[in-house]
Amino acid sequence: MRLFLSGDVMPGRGIDQILPQPCDPALHESHMQSALGYVALAEAANGPIRRPVDPAYICGAALDELRKLRPDARIVNLETSITRSDDWAAKGINYRMSAQNAVCLSAAAIDCCVLANNHVLDWGQAGLRETLASLAGLQIKTARAGPSSEEAVAAAILNIAGKGRIIVSSMASATSGIPGSWSATAVSVGVNLLPDLSPATIQTIAEQILRVRRPHNVIVVSIYWGPNWGYEIPDQQRRFAHALIDNAPVSVIHGHSSHHAKASRSTVTALSCMAAATS
Repeated sequence: MRLFLSGDVMPGRGIDQILPQPCDPALHESHMQSALGYVALAEAANGPIRRPVDPAYICGAALDELRKLRPDARIVNLETSITRSDDWAAKGINYRMSAQNAVCLSAAAIDCCVLANNHVLDWGQAGLRETLASLAGLQIKTARAGPSSEEAVAAAILNIAGKGRIIVSSMASATSGIPGSWSATAVSVGVNLLPDLSPATIQTIAEQILRVRRPHNVIVVSIYWGPNWGYEIPDQQRRFAHALIDNAPVSVIHGHSSHHAKASRSTVTALSCMAAATS
């Protein structure tokens, strides 16, 4: 199977504003109070942007590359809430786009959005619920933030005609800046937040995967970990990734958060940016 794996996809703020049905542009950032300010910055650098744009516009040249690659599955980390909720979290930056504009994901034929990241609850629990409902309406699988701890750890299963199944499990580490209060519980909406990167956590993940795994399945573990804009891959992350591949067994570790690609000393690599992987 051929997989397309992408790191942070962020169609909120200014991008949402140039699409046909944007959210209220109000922001709660110290340096910008309107998402239209980001549109103005883009136009100052590159010239006027016609509005509204077609949903496929924001994908740019990536669509041509995807047509060439012809992946069996397209999996992205969606780092934007799909909501008109005004229940914003006081955390400095809040990403959202309208449910109507989320068709831009369908324009890129996205099959699965991983949601365990530090922006999916930017607009509260209502915002997360709306995000899940919007993606379900677009028939895009999610792995997983959810309305309970059980659903937050649930894997997405993609059935690829004539080839088999891809199982996508999504999780996040507090090293990425996700508040501990965002962790899903038995009674509250949240994300699948790892308690640590210990052998006990590896064992728990392996058990979760083995419950749904079948022979010849491709297993993708998508992990949101580490700060933005760093090139170092900590030894603890590397050991954790190797242990999942050796013990679960996982086919691909899809790592993201840093906003750019990272090098690796190993053939087992954590991807932090847009990349295509084959298995």
